[in-house]
Amino acid sequence: MSDSSRPAKLDKIVRRFQRITDPKRRYEQLLWYAKRLDDFPTAEKTPENKVPGCVSQVYITAALTDGKVDFQGDSDALITKGLVALLIDALSDLTPAEVVRLSPDFIQETQLDVSLTPSRANGFYNIFKTMQKKVLPFLSDSQPETASIEG
Repeated sequence: MSDSSRPAKLDKIVRRFQRITDPKRRYEQLLWYAKRLDDFPTAEKTPENKVPGCVSQVYITAALTDGKVDFQGDSDALITKGLVALLIDALSDLTPAEVVRLSPDFIQETQLDVSLTPSRANGFYNIFKTMQKKVLPFLSDSQPETASIEG
């Protein structure tokens, strides 16, 4: 089932994971994402880029290019790195308003929350919320209704 309010790229990722019934294959898919992640600059591994509430070390940065968000990230744990890569793939090239409006419901739809340990599932959510917070400064004053994130 797809969500028409969801960006096409994210919808494709959700559908890809929904087709995988074996939890081991979901992990393999995450490892595939992890291997595709661009190198993260060591200089960006700063406290302000660290994702709070993650057991592993996770870093996220966001930049704005031509009105679209460009995320970068890294983790010292391979599965978590896969989660970071999945979210970067899904959320990069969206506008800041699109990122902020997204609901984390898609996390359950991927069924990854079932396959992951509770701390990793919680980390997945924390990474997503951090990415949303990183784009808040990019929102223009003409969109005040999208400028608050709960959590």
